This record gives sequence, C-alpha cells and structure tokens, in this order.
Amino acid sequence: MILPPLPPLTPGFASKEILRLRMAAARKEAARARPDAGKHAARVFMEHAPLPEGAIVSLYHPMKDELDTKPLAEALLAKGFTIALPVTPKRRGRLTFRAFRDGDPLHPDRYGIMTPSEKAPEVRPVLIVTPLLAFTRTGARLGYGGGYYDRTLAALRAEGDVLAVGFAYAAQEVEIVPMSKRDERLDWIVTEREAIDARGLRISGRA
Repeated sequence: MILPPLPPLTPGFASKEILRLRMAAARKEAARARPDAGKHAARVFMEHAPLPEGAIVSLYHPMKDELDTKPLAEALLAKGFTIALPVTPKRRGRLTFRAFRDGDPLHPDRYGIMTPSEKAPEVRPVLIVTPLLAFTRTGARLGYGGGYYDRTLAALRAEGDVLAVGFAYAAQEVEIVPMSKRDERLDWIVTEREAIDARGLRISGRA
C-alpha cells in the first residue's frame, strides 16, 4: 500500500524530519509484520536487478528494523559476486568501501554500524545497495539526514558508471519525498514484492 502524501508543510528540512518520523514507524511495523521479507527481497533482487558479471556489490549491514541483507549477501556470494560494506568517514565526506567475505571480522564504528577491518582491501562497487526510510517509484530516497550516500553517489557517478539500488519493505513506498539539489536518486528499488526500474518507471517481478 502506498502511503498518501503528507499535507502541505514548510519546505525543506522540517518536512523531511516529519516524514522521517512517520516512515520510521512504518518501517518498524513492516519489520514486525514481515520477518521473512529479506529472504523474498533477495530472491527478487537476484531475478531482476541489473547485475553485471563479476560485479562488486556494496551492501549495508542491517541495523534495527532495516530490511535484512543477509539472505542477499548469501545469494550474491553463492553466485561468485564480490561483496563490499561501506565505511563511514570520521568527517563529513563520502563513504569508502571494503571487501567482505563470510567469516571476516566486523567491528562497530562510532555509530554502531558494523564495518570491515582496516586490513580488508578497499574496492569500488559498481552497484550500491542502500538502506532508506522511504522511496518513490521515480527513485526519490529519504535517508537519515547525514547525506553520506548522496555525497558518495554524486562522486562515483562523476567518475563513471554506478547503480544505486534502494532495498526496502514495500510499505516504505510513498508518493512524494521532498528533494533538494544535493539529493541523489535511486536507479532501482527492490522490495519483497517487486523490482522497480526507477529510471524508466518499468516494473517487474510483482508478486
């Protein structure tokens, strides 16, 4: 079900913060209602997402009620893809990415996000799977407000090809997300129900 748009609000920061509160609650409820959503989303991803052969794919290590990426990591590794995890910089900047294999040690950063050891090799992914609070079918993404993925995607897109894939519960879809010039759009969104090509508004894999 797509949530209806919010009533008119003051543009910019205030409207985003209100939407973040609303969608955090919606995601929490979706996680409670669909504990198996990560498994189904992984299947949809592997069947429909544009995966170049031998691609390096960056995942996120799930926190709290974020959609679980562990089934997706297992599926990608089984098919021979290289997995990476993002590393948050100490100062506001872009993310870096380090390779990760099953069994590699992970350590919490200052935000509590599990990240690879500094000994893990740094890599450049061609496909970045992002967490989010809300999305639209045209690729608008509501994150947590730090801007890390926006800065990272902008830099990587300036250097060459990279695809951003939002990984979310279907219940996180909304009609409108307030966007600024610094906000980067998603190329695809994958949920437990479908894969959405946000670039051309093509929909596949509906369950």
